[in-house]
Amino acid sequence: MKVLKPLNFMPYTKKIATDLLEKEYGWKSYGQKHFESRFTRFYEGYWLPTRFNFDVRRNQLSSLILTNQMTREEALEILSKPAYDSETIKQDFEFIASKLGISADELDHYHKMDLKFYWDYKNDHKRLKFIEKMITLLNLGRRGGAF
Repeated sequence: MKVLKPLNFMPYTKKIATDLLEKEYGWKSYGQKHFESRFTRFYEGYWLPTRFNFDVRRNQLSSLILTNQMTREEALEILSKPAYDSETIKQDFEFIASKLGISADELDHYHKMDLKFYWDYKNDHKRLKFIEKMITLLNLGRRGGAF
């Protein structure tokens, strides 16, 4: 089976696309990709960077760099600034907490909790890695996927 992705064969320039949307449909930029939702703005703009040190803007800006729509220096300048302002974060923090049915203090507690990883809990990771190694050594299956 061959998967065709026709959009991959079409030229795409973010600036041209956003200009067209603004001109033809009156679209207004949200400031960042996925900021049209208060939850995704909070999650991607605040929770991920401050709790897990993961800034989704790196991936988004990398695509623009690779397609020569932005320079690395321009991307680093954008990344040097927070995704959104502290007043909006405070409002969104209260909003998200209320939607979750908890207090802002409880949400803040979750945000500051110690991070946990899969190896902090009982699991079969070592056993599965051993089985994977045996299958590879015995040449019983192709690598990829679970085994």
